[in-house]
Amino acid sequence: MVHQLKHLALCGLLSLAFFKVQAQVSGYKNLKPAAGVSVMANTANVTVTWPAGINSKAKLVLNLKNGEPLFTSVQLSKRGIYKPIIENIDPQFILTEGKRDLISQNGWNIFFDKVPLKPHHSYKLDFHKKSVNVSGKGTRTIITISGLEAPNFKGDLEITLYNGQPLFNVAAVVSTPIDSTAILYDAGLIAATKPPKTVSYSDVYEHLQTDQIERPDTAKNLAVKYRTIIGANDNAAIAIFPAPHQYFYPLDEAFNLKFVWYGNNYCSLLPGFGLGIRQELQGDKRFVPWFNAPPGTKQRLNFFCLLGNDGADALLNNVKQFTHDDSYKPLPGYKTMASHFHNEFIMSVVLAGKPVPDSPSFVKVLKRQGINIVHLAEFHYTAHPKGPDEQRLKELKALFDQCNRLSDSNFLLLPGEEPNEFFGGHWLAFFPKPVYWIMSRKAGTPFESTDAEHGKVYHIGDKADMLNLLKAENGLAWTAHARTKGSTGFPDAYKKEDFYLSDRFLGAAWKALPADLSEPRLGKRVFDLMDDMNNWGLKKKVLSEADLFSIEPENEMYAHLNVNYLKLAKQPQYKNGWQPVLDVLEQGKFFSTTGEVLIEDFIVNGHSSGETISIPADSKCTVNFKISWTFPLNFAEIISGDGKRVYREHIDLTSTQAFGTKTFSKVLNMKGRKWARLEVWDAAVDGAYTQTVWLK
Repeated sequence: MVHQLKHLALCGLLSLAFFKVQAQVSGYKNLKPAAGVSVMANTANVTVTWPAGINSKAKLVLNLKNGEPLFTSVQLSKRGIYKPIIENIDPQFILTEGKRDLISQNGWNIFFDKVPLKPHHSYKLDFHKKSVNVSGKGTRTIITISGLEAPNFKGDLEITLYNGQPLFNVAAVVSTPIDSTAILYDAGLIAATKPPKTVSYSDVYEHLQTDQIERPDTAKNLAVKYRTIIGANDNAAIAIFPAPHQYFYPLDEAFNLKFVWYGNNYCSLLPGFGLGIRQELQGDKRFVPWFNAPPGTKQRLNFFCLLGNDGADALLNNVKQFTHDDSYKPLPGYKTMASHFHNEFIMSVVLAGKPVPDSPSFVKVLKRQGINIVHLAEFHYTAHPKGPDEQRLKELKALFDQCNRLSDSNFLLLPGEEPNEFFGGHWLAFFPKPVYWIMSRKAGTPFESTDAEHGKVYHIGDKADMLNLLKAENGLAWTAHARTKGSTGFPDAYKKEDFYLSDRFLGAAWKALPADLSEPRLGKRVFDLMDDMNNWGLKKKVLSEADLFSIEPENEMYAHLNVNYLKLAKQPQYKNGWQPVLDVLEQGKFFSTTGEVLIEDFIVNGHSSGETISIPADSKCTVNFKISWTFPLNFAEIISGDGKRVYREHIDLTSTQAFGTKTFSKVLNMKGRKWARLEVWDAAVDGAYTQTVWLK
């Protein structure tokens, strides 16, 4: 009897130990994946198969045993036959935790922070599989496995499968209770035993490189184009890449900081051979703010995987389709415009006595991006805005001459500055033709004078002079990086000033700053301002801005760029002036985007953005919008306000698959509303937004 009890006790201990090293499947009898997806589950494995394109399916086999790779097999079918892409691999993450400065500036909106110069720590996220849940949302299936932990973070691993594509996203969704936290993360797939035969990537000059993996070496970091690393076994390949914009926190420089890696024992924290994505802790060694991680927020440390059966070259081409080859897709009836570049070509090359190339590299880069119109922000603390007059006029003439020389029938390079004088904070100036002006006016100096070489020359001494100049030359001004950087506290501080109330002050500019991986959209700071300005009753506009310095082929430009699609029938020519560009901005006839989502139309009761309409007696307004996209969409929001409050009509778009075009329609009760606008965001947190339709 005693022997039997000992035997039962031992069996009980063995049984307990067995289940301790396995995840406990949560509700696998009631798994609810997306339509067309099959799930098979037991205590050891979960196998999910999803439609991956025409006559193709993808399969993910998950191992629930702790201490063993999560992905037993990743497969893709071709003509009905499944082929393993990669086997026995683990998604793994390194989380770097630093300290956010919430005191010196504007709280979480800070840019002027240098997180890597303060104490910080990097950890591998520990993963003890505890429970598994499979759910469907629209056309995607979400597999959630609990048990992720780091010293100050905990959460779940979330795998999202997208119907219609051999595409999935792997995310560590983690939170911290600690305030004032800034983070970075590296991630990838780690092979337990056998690495892929080859690793491929595009170098920064867009040439495909393939490395044979015969004897895996210590991990190395690579500067690549398209932010993608590919592991392949013959023609079976898997591409790993980050969200094209969300993964890149704001910096002054769009340097290529070697954002992918492959090899053994990455950072001495991930044993085994792996490949994945990474961030450079020191950034561009200027201001390096990392990502915000406010307490309690669910930070999505994530990356995408795309499968292919036709080799690395074909797979890379498939990845490139999600960003239109890292360029802005032509759209009939529109021209693309990007703003706010401190390239300093005039001061660093033209007036520095260096050889002036026929076609500078920055022009080639911007043309390669598919940008038709570029608004510069030259002379940023490098020149002589206040004179001496002769020097200032020489600098302006050099700028105008080079813009004229470098413009052509499909590329318009336009002079512009970030003057940062007179109004307060930082702001951009934009004139419809070359204008000679000097940012000082001594006693007795006239506001306007004329000389034989330059024609009209203006001297500006204060904000009244500046407003008069904008009126005289039909120019526009707007707040740069509002409520952060050098514009912390602006435009709020001058919202009642005459210059701001004038129609010559356009509004503000949007950029994805600060960065927060828990947010479903980018650039919330400026959207909040946009709604505030609308509720102030001011018909202001918000274009997008890049706010970048050097522009080189080696840079990671696309990740940091955004663009405005201006409703222009034809491209203005430099010699004729570019008043139509300013007219479109002033009229609000444009939308802005990261590039993957295009809002081809946004109509409220027959009227488009920038226009004013009367609300009908029944208060019903029909909102129609036509959009095209690459990544599957997440949601659209029709945002409106009544002068005090902001309202959001959320439209779930998770029923969409990748690569589509569709017109949506919504009837809303707009009683008491004074304005409305639209945002659309996708699964990679790429997005687009319109200007405002005004209601009365």
